[in-house]
Amino acid sequence: MPAQTTSPRRLMPRHHRLYLLLAIAVLALAGLAGARLPGYELLHLHLFDHWSGKPATGDSLWLPNYRVRIDAKPIAGIENLSGITYDHDRNRLLTVSNGGAAEILALDRNGEVLERYRLEGFVDIEGLAYLGNGRLVLAEEIAQRLSFVDLPAAGETIKATQARTLTLEIDPSRQNKGFEGIAYAADGDRLFVVKERDPLRLYEIRGAGAALEGRLQLHVRDLSAWLERSVSARDLSDVHYDPQTGHLVLLSDESKLLVELDGEGDFVSFRSLRGPISDLGESAPQPEGVTMDAEGNLYVVSEPNLFYVFQHDGASR
Repeated sequence: MPAQTTSPRRLMPRHHRLYLLLAIAVLALAGLAGARLPGYELLHLHLFDHWSGKPATGDSLWLPNYRVRIDAKPIAGIENLSGITYDHDRNRLLTVSNGGAAEILALDRNGEVLERYRLEGFVDIEGLAYLGNGRLVLAEEIAQRLSFVDLPAAGETIKATQARTLTLEIDPSRQNKGFEGIAYAADGDRLFVVKERDPLRLYEIRGAGAALEGRLQLHVRDLSAWLERSVSARDLSDVHYDPQTGHLVLLSDESKLLVELDGEGDFVSFRSLRGPISDLGESAPQPEGVTMDAEGNLYVVSEPNLFYVFQHDGASR
């Protein structure tokens, strides 16, 4: 008799099964009440995770294995944190604040402020991505404009009049529901841009870095079908590209979720940012930015001024 083989599909841990039953109950109550409650997204993703998600292997991030190391650390003097990105040249984080005087802040990996760069002439910057060699791209939400700038010396001002810009008025919104997040993939010279909602959108822009050097060969792809197929979230607030796996991490503010997609847009894993069902003391109030450093640590910023760090539990990525 030939030896039996086991399926690579994961067995759902007991506590996940218990939560799944609870989520089903929440969904049933939501249906009776005619409301769409947060349990809907979590139930959907639990089902995806068990029946459709890919096995946890070394070629995935596997978000459930990330544990909080810094939980909701306030950054003093900041009113409205938005996107965050990793500066691999100087091993630091860059985040943007829209409250009061708009500025970019350089942080160490524990959330301490190192430097500040004042912003002048930009409107409602919600996302930023580091391209390398001191260059950044900033995403302005309502105008759906991408502005490419060079970081000046510490304390100097970054002026909109000195930026090179690209505007994508695709599904434009004048109700503060435009571009929310952006990420850069050096391999392939690709930008990934997410539109918040109404409708949710994901775009890939190839050739932006080369265009800044004078070679204009831009190619824009609409990857929104990935969201329809693989993401159960009510909005999107940021996106991160992981060069080790080629996967995307999408952040939802309203659903308080991190979702991992592979290079074909298939669902891989998720992590909740809700306190009652995660290792956070309290739910992240309004998570707006996500990034990772070269060591695989994951960072989230939430309005008004909260900083989170998640560390992999040591299992192979």
